[in-house]
Amino acid sequence: MNILITICARGGSKGIPGKNIKHLNGKYLIDYSIKHAEKFASLHDNVDITLSTDSHEIKDVASICGLNTEYIRPEYLGGDTIGKMDVLHHVLQYEESNRQKKYDFLLDLDVTSPLRTIEDLEEAFITIINRTDALNIFSVSKPNKNPYYNVVELQDDGYCKLVKYSDSKSRQSAPIVYDMNASFYFYRRSFFEQGLKSAITDKSLLFLMDHICFDLDEPLDFEIMEFLLSHNKLDFEI
Repeated sequence: MNILITICARGGSKGIPGKNIKHLNGKYLIDYSIKHAEKFASLHDNVDITLSTDSHEIKDVASICGLNTEYIRPEYLGGDTIGKMDVLHHVLQYEESNRQKKYDFLLDLDVTSPLRTIEDLEEAFITIINRTDALNIFSVSKPNKNPYYNVVELQDDGYCKLVKYSDSKSRQSAPIVYDMNASFYFYRRSFFEQGLKSAITDKSLLFLMDHICFDLDEPLDFEIMEFLLSHNKLDFEI
């Protein structure tokens, strides 16, 4: 079984400038995902790790952290309006051609959501292996809000409504939903063969993390994660 681990880190972040190589508790942010990739690879045969970036600075930092790659993301796949699936498919095709092999699975580790454990990755991988009809599996967390109960959207007439209709009288009785926390995604190669453009399909599985996990969108998110790590507030090891 061949597995490709991808770490995607474009330059030019607007929410947190330079966030992919920003220091988090004394380490480059990207280094957390590189170390997770290396740990997962050490537990399996035939695993390769690659970096997809359009930034030479990010590429240099990744090299310092132990990840060297010849691949550079083409310009037309840069920017924040490009879909992730196109980025993943391109680097998958590159690595298959470059290494002269076909991958059975692609594991994408999101640099901006590093609060994952090797146990998370192993359990999710076993789950998708056992569900042979599944195209992918991704990490989720328990939600702070529920679209069936307390998430609203604005209508054209200026009034608001629930995002999802429900006659639930309490949050506890509303349908169960989850937040996609963007930490990791396993894809079967057949996912890309079908040309799918979203990680959410009718053959997608979810993996519920039993610990805190969130991605870094705003500067405050970085401060919160820095506090959790530097003050040993996590009850698990990343």
